[in-house]
Amino acid sequence: MPWNPTDYLAFERERLRPAVDLLAQVPLERAQRVVDLGCGAGNVTRLLVERYPEAKLTGVDNSPEMLARARGALPSVSFVEADIARFEPEAPLDLVFSNAALHWLDEHATLFPRICSWLAPGGVLAVQMPASFALPSHTAAERAAAEGPWRAYLGPGVGRARVHELRDYYAWLAPHARRVDLWETTYVHVLEGDDPVARWFASTLLVPYLEALPPEHHEGFTNAYRRRVRDAYPRGPDGRTLMEMRRVFIVAER
Repeated sequence: MPWNPTDYLAFERERLRPAVDLLAQVPLERAQRVVDLGCGAGNVTRLLVERYPEAKLTGVDNSPEMLARARGALPSVSFVEADIARFEPEAPLDLVFSNAALHWLDEHATLFPRICSWLAPGGVLAVQMPASFALPSHTAAERAAAEGPWRAYLGPGVGRARVHELRDYYAWLAPHARRVDLWETTYVHVLEGDDPVARWFASTLLVPYLEALPPEHHEGFTNAYRRRVRDAYPRGPDGRTLMEMRRVFIVAER
């Protein structure tokens, strides 16, 4: 089940806002080597190009569909198709930027110090991750997975992204950084159109579920999810739908 850049970018403005907020807290005035870890379709990479036009910038992602869109939009950037859990840079970096990607990976206690070790002295690790796993947008997927005829295909770990408490990230990064800044924000997105919550997560949260299911169950599972989030996020009197998204932010300076 490929990641769909068109679906993902349907909410480009809303998805971009946390990256803009994160980049505003990066203290580097100049950078020579920058990596966008989990770059997707390159919409965040463009912000990094604009902020650091002289830098050698590399985008890393494991989705060929997303990277094809990114390469077409930003031909001056080097894009690498790789598992970001196994990626290793060729030289020390001034900035590792990762927007809404690292929550898909396990073993954060070792992952975050390893990424921090890539940094040159004075370098910065800047990470944003969604942490809405207890909200109806996410629990609806777990319920739909457990209650349908497709449940035999979907074990308890399918679709389960993991984000820890901010105090944990501080404990893991503080021995490797001279300064660690952490915060969280809950965004309330005002969404237009039919089933906007289901459309939002069709290109992210639901992808691992659909990858695990045979094609004949895709429609049934998606409809089951859609019904649940439609009930949890009703349209308001103005026809718009409000959806909360909790996100955590980490900036570590080496």
